[in-house]
Amino acid sequence: APPCSCDCFVSLPPGSQRDEVIFGKNSDRPSDEVQEVVYFPAASHPPGSKVECTYIEIPQAESTHAVVLSRPAWLWGAEMGANEHGVCIGNEAVWTRVPVSDTEALLGMDLVRLGLERGASAREALGVITALLEQHGQGGRCREDPALFSYHNTFLLADRSEAWVLETAGRLWAAQRVTAGVKNISTHSDSLADNHKGAPHLSASDAAGFQASFNSLHAYRPGNHRELIPLGCEELGPSSESVGCLSVPGSVTAGAMMEILRDRPSGICMDSGGFRTTGSMVSILPRDPRRPCVHFFTATPDPSRSVFKPFIFTEAVTPVPRVSSPQFGAADPARTQPRFQSRVDRRHELYRAHEAALSAIE
Repeated sequence: APPCSCDCFVSLPPGSQRDEVIFGKNSDRPSDEVQEVVYFPAASHPPGSKVECTYIEIPQAESTHAVVLSRPAWLWGAEMGANEHGVCIGNEAVWTRVPVSDTEALLGMDLVRLGLERGASAREALGVITALLEQHGQGGRCREDPALFSYHNTFLLADRSEAWVLETAGRLWAAQRVTAGVKNISTHSDSLADNHKGAPHLSASDAAGFQASFNSLHAYRPGNHRELIPLGCEELGPSSESVGCLSVPGSVTAGAMMEILRDRPSGICMDSGGFRTTGSMVSILPRDPRRPCVHFFTATPDPSRSVFKPFIFTEAVTPVPRVSSPQFGAADPARTQPRFQSRVDRRHELYRAHEAALSAIE
């Protein structure tokens, strides 16, 4: 079975205890991969300029929003993040009957960043991602390794008022709007092709094949971990106290979401089969636009041992201080052809400190 990759949750009233949307995601990646939290300010770009994503170059937008991202340090895109307008996006790996392309194109993680940089709402970001997906496709190695490891992507997009689940297979896609309650996605498909806002060019036969491709998806957690059911968190059941709270209306808070992401018995916080939770994110998106959105990141692996650190977009003109990872430029083995022929130490100071603390604890 394909390795598991992440869990992503959103709670909207009446699922949330307060009048706010709560977004949460764990990023399950190779155990030795560094995930960093980075901030990029809003920017204007000259007409006709290009942006170099992880593997390919595409036309740049005239302006991009400020974003904070949690991303594997070797690539351009991100596993999860938020922008200055209160939009949050996370992605998950999925496998279907549609073949995964070996050709380098946009990674799902590139699409996360592009959606955040160009979308001022969840719906607008959805349009950005689907348009880029149809134009450029998705494909390429999804880990820093010469061995092929690629997948399709499912996305969860949220803002202060609604959320969207976006499923993809190759250049095909289907989306479902979420306006109330609790929703989660994982490495399992919702089969949205029956009732969806989908790719406008799909013929009836294409749509049937798209639906079949998702209905055939089988992805399981390693070992004896429980398989997540994305059709509604009420189906998760009380496998542990923290996960069980999702089935109680009005019980989800930011603190509860953090405990969900730290939950080991459910397999949501995982360390198995060479994969582990390398980064986690929880965001509070108040319905009241006068209140700021608050985004919490661990910036270190294993949320059960990590502190969630808050980030708020402000009007400050001074740069946000951050610890930078080494910059390898054109010599980076992820940028040179053939790719990934050597490995570099991408650990920044915070990651090194976390590893030293973990070693001392063990």
